[in-house]
Amino acid sequence: MEKVKTPGNTITRDLVELAQPTGNIYETVVLLSKRANQIAMAEKRELMRKLEDFKNDRDTMEEVFENREQIEISKYYERQPKPALVAITEFQNDEIAFRKANSEE
Repeated sequence: MEKVKTPGNTITRDLVELAQPTGNIYETVVLLSKRANQIAMAEKRELMRKLEDFKNDRDTMEEVFENREQIEISKYYERQPKPALVAITEFQNDEIAFRKANSEE
């Protein structure tokens, strides 16, 4: 998954400008929500795949807390920008393709 340069925290955005591509702020919010969910699911699958290597049915509490590599992987994902921020950045950079379901285009 290609990472997009995204600010790590929220910033104020112009709603009129954000709504221009779709013509309606509510459609924009739905579009951003769906994209954020896609991003979140992709990140979750990637994280679970990486953590699968550490899965062991016989782990003791001490082994779980001592696994530095697993902790570093988890911290990496915690530091990533939130999926909603990534979706907004992609939307503003025209990296999200969308169409209305009832349009004939």
